[in-house]
Amino acid sequence: MDVGMTNGAARGTGGPSAITLFLSGDVMPGRGIDQVLPHPSSPRLYERYVVHAGDYVALAERKNGPLPRPLDYDYIWGDALALLDQYSPDVRIINLETAVTASDAYWKGKGINYRMHPGNIRCLTAARIDCCVLANNHVLDWGYRGLTDTLDVLHGSGMQTAGAGADLTEAQSPARLEVAGKGRVLVFAFGHYSSGIPPEWAATNRRAGVARLEHLTEETLQQIATLVNEVRVSGDIVVASIHWGGNWGYVVPREQQLFARLLIDEAGIDVVHGHSSHHPRGIEVYRGKPILYGCGDLLNDYEGINGYEEFRGELSLLYLPSLDAASGTLLHFELIPMAIRRFRLNRPSTEETQWLCEMLNREGEKFGTRVQISEGGRLRLSW
Repeated sequence: MDVGMTNGAARGTGGPSAITLFLSGDVMPGRGIDQVLPHPSSPRLYERYVVHAGDYVALAERKNGPLPRPLDYDYIWGDALALLDQYSPDVRIINLETAVTASDAYWKGKGINYRMHPGNIRCLTAARIDCCVLANNHVLDWGYRGLTDTLDVLHGSGMQTAGAGADLTEAQSPARLEVAGKGRVLVFAFGHYSSGIPPEWAATNRRAGVARLEHLTEETLQQIATLVNEVRVSGDIVVASIHWGGNWGYVVPREQQLFARLLIDEAGIDVVHGHSSHHPRGIEVYRGKPILYGCGDLLNDYEGINGYEEFRGELSLLYLPSLDAASGTLLHFELIPMAIRRFRLNRPSTEETQWLCEMLNREGEKFGTRVQISEGGRLRLSW
């Protein structure tokens, strides 16, 4: 089914009875990207093979050409900014997979430690992000001080957060996003152990951290349902944003599919916003509610790194589902292909758009979904 796009939705408003979300996978403006912004952090890294963040800049320049320095804060969003302005989503939600801190107290033994200097926060506000999901395996890369700094900087810049906090109650509390004249969007965020979140990062009643899920069980489901029922009122749209699974591959574990469906059936979730994979995965629409099993990275500094080329990790998507404001039922769903080049989101080539279309159709077949290329190289989901 595809309810169809109204004239209002084609202009990006979604119409007076619809709420349009912008959802993204991992946004990673740390490490190499941070080095070419106006306020770079110390470039010292503690990785096995790379000890200077500038090496990631050099790899990207070797592949796609020189980068001017410093970059403007809005540079990384490239062509996406005008497209988002055209669609005018009511709410903008990203998974921010980078600590925002000047702390040098890195989490020892982690291997990969992402951070962006607080002075570069305007690279997020430039895209008018409303909510940063933090329940992931990089938000404590620079320790508890780094997490505190991240929360303070994001909140001080007018952005809400979900999935991490000073204690378990705060980590499990949703972002509450008011949509004038339409209602409210609640964003709950959780990180599953399968995405590589250390057990020590789990928030407790006495310790800061993330809302970490150890198991995808009925008990976990009921805990989430209780959290939702405590704050949800009639007309709320509820998003469950979950960091789960590995970085590469298209297989969706059976337990993830079952859990996502039960979130809709038993916890009243309207959108399951899954991420962790470095490339997009198949999309399901279950009982009129979208399930994104893996959104893929939206922005990263991986240019020039060899390996896993078959997954085309440089190709990303802007996800723009429009939901009925009263019921949360999916009305229509557009996806805008992008290509990461020179640390920037660019409109892709025809071949790249076609590749994404074919991949989503291949992976969506088992879920009963398809996309077709529409005007301007956009992808429109049918189910």
